[in-house]
Amino acid sequence: MFEHLFNPRGVAVIGASSTPGKVGFDVMRNLINGKFAGRLYPVNKRYPELFGYKCYSDVKDIDGPLDLAVFMIPPKFIPGVMEDLGARGCDTAIVISAGFKEVGPEGAAMERGMLEVAARHNMRILGPNCLGAINTAARLNASFSAGMPPEGNIGFISQSGALGTAILDWSMANNVGFSRFVSLGNKCDIDEVDMLEAMGKDKATSVIVGYIEGTSRGREFMEVVRKITKKKPVILIKSGTSEAGARAASSHTGSIAGSEAAFDAAFKQSGIIRASSVQDLFDYASAFSSQPLPMGNKIAILTNAGGPGIMAADAIGGSRVEIARLSKETMDRLKEKLPPAAGFNNPVDVIGDADAQRYADGLEILLQDPGVHGVAVILTPQGMTQVEETAKAMAYASLVSDKPIMGAFMGEDSVSSGVHQLQKSHIPVYGFPERAVRVFARMAEYTAWRDKPVEKPKSVSYNKKKVQEFVDGVTARGQAEVGGEQALQLISRLGIRIPKYETGEDVNQAKKLAKKFGYPVVLKVASPDISHKSDVGGVKVGIDSDEALERAYREIMINCQRAAPSAMIHGIEVHEMISGGKELIVGMNRDPQFGPLVMFGLGGIYVEILKDVAMRIAPFTESELEDMIHEIRSVKLLTGARGEKPKDLAAAKQVLRLIAKLSLDFENIMEMDINPLMVMDRGQGVVAVDARFTFERS
Repeated sequence: MFEHLFNPRGVAVIGASSTPGKVGFDVMRNLINGKFAGRLYPVNKRYPELFGYKCYSDVKDIDGPLDLAVFMIPPKFIPGVMEDLGARGCDTAIVISAGFKEVGPEGAAMERGMLEVAARHNMRILGPNCLGAINTAARLNASFSAGMPPEGNIGFISQSGALGTAILDWSMANNVGFSRFVSLGNKCDIDEVDMLEAMGKDKATSVIVGYIEGTSRGREFMEVVRKITKKKPVILIKSGTSEAGARAASSHTGSIAGSEAAFDAAFKQSGIIRASSVQDLFDYASAFSSQPLPMGNKIAILTNAGGPGIMAADAIGGSRVEIARLSKETMDRLKEKLPPAAGFNNPVDVIGDADAQRYADGLEILLQDPGVHGVAVILTPQGMTQVEETAKAMAYASLVSDKPIMGAFMGEDSVSSGVHQLQKSHIPVYGFPERAVRVFARMAEYTAWRDKPVEKPKSVSYNKKKVQEFVDGVTARGQAEVGGEQALQLISRLGIRIPKYETGEDVNQAKKLAKKFGYPVVLKVASPDISHKSDVGGVKVGIDSDEALERAYREIMINCQRAAPSAMIHGIEVHEMISGGKELIVGMNRDPQFGPLVMFGLGGIYVEILKDVAMRIAPFTESELEDMIHEIRSVKLLTGARGEKPKDLAAAKQVLRLIAKLSLDFENIMEMDINPLMVMDRGQGVVAVDARFTFERS
């Protein structure tokens, strides 16, 4: 896949130069110094030859095999040269040149023109405005990077050229090898989905690492990555948290959901290991590329200082990693090898005077314990610490063990020899124990993802004909927003219970309805123009008598007149009062890239204050649904905290399934939420008390 981008028989360098500092010079230098085995064709009419190679004034004169062209010339000249290249069969181009859509409308027009030429010749384009591409196995460095990274098993993708150069510099300093490196630039043609798929199929790539700012193919992105992550880890850092396709959000869900929430959900549902910082990206890449995956989540900590060992144990508290419980045999063996003052419980403290042999003994014993899935070795420089020798002992242990080992060598100058030894031995080493624990946690989580059986979403059904009739009616009336009583009618057509309610034109009718339902009741202003009734004082709860109803009615009308004087008011809604449950919110916001983003969380008036919500992209599996519910901080309020009866989460899950299916069936529903959705005690179901829908404007 993309064979000629990574393994071309011949490369034309359009804009090659003999002047140091020019991009055309750097690209030629990298291709030559990298010892590319294919044919090189510098193209520049100013030179008869460059670097000992014949230099061509016109690509039409090139007489050998030509699969890849690298452009460094001004944008206005590229389409013409590309036309000639396409005519002679060159099917891949790297456009390093800038000055396209990133500079404005004129540049965007030139980019479109270039794409039109390429499309006529079935030519694929990487860039423009990119750093280039590297394949270390083919000794191909078609970039203007500062050098060639070591050969290894990491495939790297980046939308940022600057971050790409930093990654390459880091790889050379830390002896971390790359298989392939691709700078995407403007992504006019080849994008992150293409490169993820290509690296997923590349046998030389064991780990995929990348930086992305966004994707225009969200559903394909998830589909491709899900397949890859079942075979090899994908580690990504995502920047750019602004709302993609921003529009005014009328629902609670819309105001909370955004492109960042959609990407977060997509990463979780695709098995992507998300790096929250560039340091995390480096940390994860070094470990995943060099260490075996743990077969569980239990870690042992070996340290020569109590404080850092406690720091590592504290870091474990916020993750799914567990401190390994050492077996009696392991404890006995440690007591035989370590001094009496040592700490034999995990963390294992070999104390400050530990030499390399003591570290080696402790590490060997811990690695042989079947309840230990990985070891973090913490070293602080003491007077008797043998830094480099300890690193060599770790390197030997790594050779004979199938469990991951990582170092936390604390300090700078005094531990540098050990750090270099570990880097040389391809053992990840970090400056602080928290980083080592965090890396192990990501590795354990990835193992669990990889080994989890592939699921299909659970099927669910509702009366689609009745819902279609409702939606058609809304569309025919040209309504963009539907709330209150009307929205609840749609909810009821999904088979979700709603409170009994009717609308009264005045206070007298409201009193008759209240007696019909039985006090206490809830009053809500009946107005198509007021989206959030609580915000304007349009809701009163716990009305328990005629007198209370009259007062509440007057207050609602005064509040709404003040807050929304132009709103059309049809009267007052009298609702059966639902009590005894917990308030939830379930909703959906249609993300421009990924589609329906379904939300679950604590509801009522607190949703926008606490934002204790979790989101997943529809459709989702049962395990993803379970994870979404247990992701919220307040989940213990629903599972029976402090002696309370557990709530009917099975009924809440069914509502989430129905909302997911509704959003997939009706693409013109842009946003919706049920808030609150009252979840009753286990076995008693749920009741949708209020709802809101936003439809696509025709």
